[in-house]
Amino acid sequence: MSTLCVSGGRVLLPNHDVVRADVLVDQNTGSIVEVGEGLAGDETLSADGCLVVPGLVNAHTHAAMTLLRGIADDKPLDAWLREDIWPVEAALTSEDVRAGTELAAVEMIKSGTTAFADMYFEVDAVVDAVERAGLRARVGHGVVTVGKDEDEARADAEESIRVAEEFDGAADGRVSTAFMPHSLTTVDPDLLVEYTERARDAGVPVHLHANETTDEVDPIVDEHDERPLEWARELGLLEREDFVAHGVHTTASEHDLLAETGAGVVHCPASNMKLASGMAPVQAMRDAGVTVALGTDGAASNNDLDVFDEMRDAAMLGKLAADDASAVPADAVVEMATQGGADVLGIDAGRVEAGANADLAVLDLDATHLTPQHDLVSHLAYAARGSDVRHTVCDGQVLMRDREVTTLDADAVRERASEHARALVERA
Repeated sequence: MSTLCVSGGRVLLPNHDVVRADVLVDQNTGSIVEVGEGLAGDETLSADGCLVVPGLVNAHTHAAMTLLRGIADDKPLDAWLREDIWPVEAALTSEDVRAGTELAAVEMIKSGTTAFADMYFEVDAVVDAVERAGLRARVGHGVVTVGKDEDEARADAEESIRVAEEFDGAADGRVSTAFMPHSLTTVDPDLLVEYTERARDAGVPVHLHANETTDEVDPIVDEHDERPLEWARELGLLEREDFVAHGVHTTASEHDLLAETGAGVVHCPASNMKLASGMAPVQAMRDAGVTVALGTDGAASNNDLDVFDEMRDAAMLGKLAADDASAVPADAVVEMATQGGADVLGIDAGRVEAGANADLAVLDLDATHLTPQHDLVSHLAYAARGSDVRHTVCDGQVLMRDREVTTLDADAVRERASEHARALVERA
C-alpha cells in the first residue's frame, strides 16, 4: 500500500466540526484510511496553517464552454442560446472540446473542485481530458431535438446512449455517465420516453435542465395542465439517481415530488442571476427533504467555475428568495458544495472520513480575508476563494501541490484554449 499523509492542519469533519488532525490516504485504492493525530505516510503533503476540506463538487456545468467565456454577456436565456451560443456550438470540433475541457479542468483543480457533472458534446474528448487531469466526472452527451428532422433527432439521442454505455467506469472508475436530454422543452417527448427507458436498461441516471425560466414552465402548464416535474414523472423521469439542473421556478408540490422520488436538484445561483432566470426556492426545497447540490453552469453564463463563489452566491440569493436572513445558512451551502453534490452525482465523496474517496482540497488560511478565524465554516461560505486552495487531491493522487497543477501543463493548456477559442469564434 502506497500512502499519502496530509499532515499538520485542521480538518473539516462531516458534522462540520473543525479539529486538528492528519488525513492518511491509501493511494492504491484512492480512499481515506484514517483521520487522526500523529499519522504518517510514504509521502507527505503539508497542511500546516491550512484547513482540509472535502474536494468541492460542481454538479452541473458545460466544461468546454470555457472557450465561450465573455462572448455573449447580458442577454436573457432564450435569446442568448438561440442567437449566440447554439450557432457557435454548431462549429465546435472534437479538438475544441478537448481544449476547452482541459482549461476547465485546470480552473477547477486550482479552485479545489475534484468532481463535476458535464453535459456537452464530443464526449470522447471530454473523457480524455478528465482522465489526464485526474478529476472525477459524470458525463453525458446533451440531446437537443428542436429544429431537427426525425433521423437527426434520433441520432442525437442514440449518441447520448452510446456515450453513456461506452464510458461508464472509464478512467479507472473516475468517470461515470448519464443520459442527458437538454430539457423538457427542447427534446421531443416521445423520444424522451423511449430513450429514458434505454437509459434505465443501461443502468445510468438521467440529467436534464428543468424549471429554469418561466418560458420553460408556462408552455408545459398550458399544454398539459400540470407542473413540469409532474409531467416529467409521467414520462418516466425522476428516479432516485436522476438529477435536474436549476429548479428555479418550482412549487411546493414539485418539492414534495422530488423528495419522494429522491431525485436531486443542482442550484446554479450565479448563472440564474446573470441570465435573470429567477431565484430558486432553495430553503423550501431543503425543508421538504430535497437533496440540493451546487453547480456553476457553463463559463459562458457565470463566468467562472469557482464553487467557492457559488457557495457565497447561494447563501446570499437564498436569503433574498426566502426573505429571511437565516435561510440557506453557511453550513447548508458548504454541505451542498460537498456531500450534497456527491450524493447527487452518486459518488462516495464529499466528506473527510475513513472509507470515503480521498478527494480533498487544502485551503491556506494565511490571508487577510480569512482573518480572524472565529468560524471556519462561515469563512468557507462567505469569505474563501478558489485562489486560497494550496493543494488538491483526487482519488488519492495529488493534482495540485503548492498551487502548481501536476497533471496538466497549465500554461500550455491556456495557450491552446486561447487559440481554439479564437479560431472557433472566427469560424462561427
